[in-house]
Amino acid sequence: MRQVVFLFFSLVSICHAQINQQDVTRVLTVLSADSMMGRSAGTVYSDKAAAFIASEFRKAGVKDLGTNTGFMQSFQMISSSILESSVMADNIAVDPADVLVFAEDADINWSAGAAEKTWVGKGVNFGQKIFGMTGEKGNRIVFADTSYRRVLGRLRNFPIQRFAGWGNLVVVLTPVDPADWKASVKSRIVSTGFQNVVGMIPGKRTDEYVIFSAHYDHLAPAKSPAGGPGGIDSIFNGANDDASGTTAVIALANHFSRMKKPERTILFVAFTAEESGGYGSRYFSQQLPPEKVVAMFNIEMIGTDSKWGKNSAYITGYEKSDFGKLLQENLKGSVFSFQPDPYPQQNLFYRSDNATLARLGVPAHTISTSKMDSEKFYHTVDDEIETLDMSNMTEIIKSIAVSSKGIVDGVQTPSRVAKLER
Repeated sequence: MRQVVFLFFSLVSICHAQINQQDVTRVLTVLSADSMMGRSAGTVYSDKAAAFIASEFRKAGVKDLGTNTGFMQSFQMISSSILESSVMADNIAVDPADVLVFAEDADINWSAGAAEKTWVGKGVNFGQKIFGMTGEKGNRIVFADTSYRRVLGRLRNFPIQRFAGWGNLVVVLTPVDPADWKASVKSRIVSTGFQNVVGMIPGKRTDEYVIFSAHYDHLAPAKSPAGGPGGIDSIFNGANDDASGTTAVIALANHFSRMKKPERTILFVAFTAEESGGYGSRYFSQQLPPEKVVAMFNIEMIGTDSKWGKNSAYITGYEKSDFGKLLQENLKGSVFSFQPDPYPQQNLFYRSDNATLARLGVPAHTISTSKMDSEKFYHTVDDEIETLDMSNMTEIIKSIAVSSKGIVDGVQTPSRVAKLER
């Protein structure tokens, strides 16, 4: 036991030298500044934040993947709106209000056999079903029972996008599954560029990855301008959500780049578009085989004290693998503790950027301290650096660095998460 405690405090002393509150505060101050205007994905302010993160990776000495330029993993998203539609199902005209399209092509003219057809009957989670299909490639037409009209209306008002090159998805409500059909739809198409920021420390094992991640995007300003009547603040700075997690990823990149060459390859990822649908993590997850990802440390909102107070954080999906137990084992002799997620009813495990890889069987978990039942500045203009406990946040980052060592060094391998079928 004495040797274990000595090893722990040796690691902590190294972390103290490389992860310090002054630098953590510096990075978070830049990311959450008013000049970033909330870092909303797909905007010049998101690009500005991405450039800053890339500069920090460059200073830390980590490498890019070789497949991206200057740490930027770029991709295009397509959004569409219907200009006019004409759908015939068994020679009966469908009301245009019962048609929804996620289009890549401005003009779609299909008949039976031109696209993969699916029928969705009553009694399923229709919203989840369609959202899942937006993440699948190919031209598809979905006929669904007319009982889903209310859900279709909600989907119409939600800004769902598709990856460029993935084809078209047409959704039509009909009383029965039609044997014959024709669909003609004209849409307005908008293409928007996004970018994750990805750095790497190559390990001795080039086909085993450990990922440290967070999302750097937040929310666009409210319509009332900052400094307007009465000096109203309109900027959603997102200091805790999730500049705190992104700052942790940068600090960890700096820490591990100053250690000896790791056994496993480490990836440091700042995701975009988490707030608008998790598109950044969905794109990233398609760029590498999930079986090669040993573990994912996703870091989300660690700037406030957890429900247990200081020196503690929780891990979503704690019971789904032994990831959390391994981390806690590496913290023996410390005052820090990782706890199971105290908000299971909120399904946080599948609500953050770890979810895509977790569904594929990766022990991908989110580390957080956010009190989801009482975090008063969540998604408000008051989520600013002044509301955060920078000292405690720095200690959390150090504890993540120490607790991850066994996995990074290749002496610990978390058990896999059960794959989740759609």
